[in-house]
Amino acid sequence: MSADVLIQGETQRYQAVLRISEALFACQTCEELARILADQLGKVLSFDDLEVIVFKENSKEIEWQVCAKGRLGAPEAPVEELPAWHVYDSQDTLLINDWKADERFPRLKELVAKTDIDIGSVVRVPLMTPHQRLGTLGIASRPGTTYSADDIGFLRLIARVVALAIEDRLNLTKEQEARAELQRQNDRLQLLLNVTNRITSNLGLRELLRAVSANIREVMHGDVVAISLPDAAPGQFRVFAMDFPHGKGFAREELLVMQPAKDLLDSMKPVVVDWRESEGFPSEAYAIAAAEGVKLSCIIPLVNHGRVLGRLSISRRTETSFTPDEVEFLSQISGQIAIAVENALAYREISELKDKLAQEKLYLEEEIRSEMNFEQIIGNSSALKHVLQLVETVAPSDSTVLLLGETGTGKELIARAIHDRSQRKDRTLVKLNCAAIPTGLLESELFGHERGAFTGAIGQKIGRMELADKGTLFLDEVGDIPVEIQPKLLRALQEREFERLGSTHTRRVNVRLVAATNRDLEKMIAAREFRQDLFYRLNVFPIRIPPLRERREDIPLLVSYFVQRLAKQMQKKIEAIPTAVMKGLTAWEWPGNIRELENFIERAVILTRGKSLEAPLAELRKLNRDEPTHPAAQQTHEDIARIVKETINALSNKKSVPDEHVKQQRDEIVRALTESKGRVGGAYGAAARMGMNRTTLLSRMKKLGIDPKQYA
Repeated sequence: MSADVLIQGETQRYQAVLRISEALFACQTCEELARILADQLGKVLSFDDLEVIVFKENSKEIEWQVCAKGRLGAPEAPVEELPAWHVYDSQDTLLINDWKADERFPRLKELVAKTDIDIGSVVRVPLMTPHQRLGTLGIASRPGTTYSADDIGFLRLIARVVALAIEDRLNLTKEQEARAELQRQNDRLQLLLNVTNRITSNLGLRELLRAVSANIREVMHGDVVAISLPDAAPGQFRVFAMDFPHGKGFAREELLVMQPAKDLLDSMKPVVVDWRESEGFPSEAYAIAAAEGVKLSCIIPLVNHGRVLGRLSISRRTETSFTPDEVEFLSQISGQIAIAVENALAYREISELKDKLAQEKLYLEEEIRSEMNFEQIIGNSSALKHVLQLVETVAPSDSTVLLLGETGTGKELIARAIHDRSQRKDRTLVKLNCAAIPTGLLESELFGHERGAFTGAIGQKIGRMELADKGTLFLDEVGDIPVEIQPKLLRALQEREFERLGSTHTRRVNVRLVAATNRDLEKMIAAREFRQDLFYRLNVFPIRIPPLRERREDIPLLVSYFVQRLAKQMQKKIEAIPTAVMKGLTAWEWPGNIRELENFIERAVILTRGKSLEAPLAELRKLNRDEPTHPAAQQTHEDIARIVKETINALSNKKSVPDEHVKQQRDEIVRALTESKGRVGGAYGAAARMGMNRTTLLSRMKKLGIDPKQYA
């Protein structure tokens, strides 16, 4: 071979080195590197197979292996028996000009012999840079092709270029991985910091968990994150907060789901669920996951102090599994969330208890300030003793009691006696006059409301039902409860649970009910004004309170009691009650019952100037005891109105006579109060009858000194 031919061949090879170098440093993948190397190297060197193997650093494990222009695949022999490991370990070039005659790799020869691959020569050179060993570059050819020392030297030169390109690619990959890992760690640390900051700065539980869910979804590359808390019903969880920006609506907040199979969460460890094949979860959960396209979920119990407070779940619509590292980090997050949940629940519980105690305090203060009809039950009549025997019988139980009787017979006092003799006597007796509350506000008074539940609901309100928890609830005038509210009351009494207005959270209470009415509920049922099922629920233990005309022997005791109490309040000394006065009082029918008697005695005490009671008996309609006794309600109200006016004149010594306009206003208000039986508000109240606002009427009544109780 001439010198010119040799020089030309060397030139081609060095040009090939430059081309290969430029091409390799532009490669993005190892497969691309092998393909370009085979194409360029094949122009200056003959071979049938080309293989690049890179080992993991300080390991016998192959990191990646690519073949180009060849038929050889990855051998199944142990790595120590491979030519590649021999070259990598010794860093020496391997040259086999006759594969069949060589005896150094028997196991590999056996494997190759089982194929139709015919190998003649093999060359393998190390891939090494000044900084590290990487692997080997090998070529093989069919029998008849051999390689000279120049070929080997050229291949080693190519190996250095390949090694530098691989090292550059590995360094770039490591740098990118390091940056990605650093960013991932920063994102996770920021997430932990955000959760910690929210725990200390925001105790609104739902808002807190929504924000935390959104952070977790973004950092952990999930499609949906949900935080569920145990529901009042055992074995169920309710989705309390969720971040699912691209959801279809099947998974949503307030969704009630059954707890997974007991053994899955009893261990208090994370569970990765493959919804395509996993078992142990309720069918409705599968249906929701399928509808939303969710394939994988990681469910982590929220545990604090050994107690499961809820669960965190992050789900993906892709098939990207959750790595152990991700599960471990989510477990760390769950610990922070558990603390947040416990703190927020404790804060909410304390706030609710504080509000409840404050309202109980206010309620009890109002009770103390309010004027009781009488401080104890007065009387020795057989009718009254029968009532008290029934009270003693039913009080120790938790049965519902229905008090029946006319207005003014002392039903509230009997209700208090039942409470004081029950096992709930150390708790609150909460009262609600159903006739005194406007229809639109009665439901809120009973069950409470959340802020913004309706126009004017500027704050949260605890209802009487919740206020009476573990105590007694006294519903007076229960016959005036609107029909639309009766089913809700029935459910609350039967199930002992209810929801505040504007809330979906079910609250459970333990309340003993005492109801009272002066109306005929059975007639109201026939007129479809009262639900029959509610009547049966109330009529468990009915007690009829006798009117005062049926217990006349108690009138002298009541008169003496009222005289002494009222005289003490007015700083008067009344030592005697004339016989004629007592006889007249006993003879009167008292259609307004004890309340009417008390009001009359109060007027008598006001008019008394000496030590003997001066009662205006002439103003009472005397009834013949031989005539049938029956209440003349309308006439009685007119008499009461007249007595009130005369009392006012007597107090002012008749020196100030109101002008005609004021007199007409007073007469009109008194007439409306008489017709409405003392009720101011409501559809049948005095304000509605007069066509004016309730607060306006109350203001006028206060200015004119009119007390609606006198007309009840």
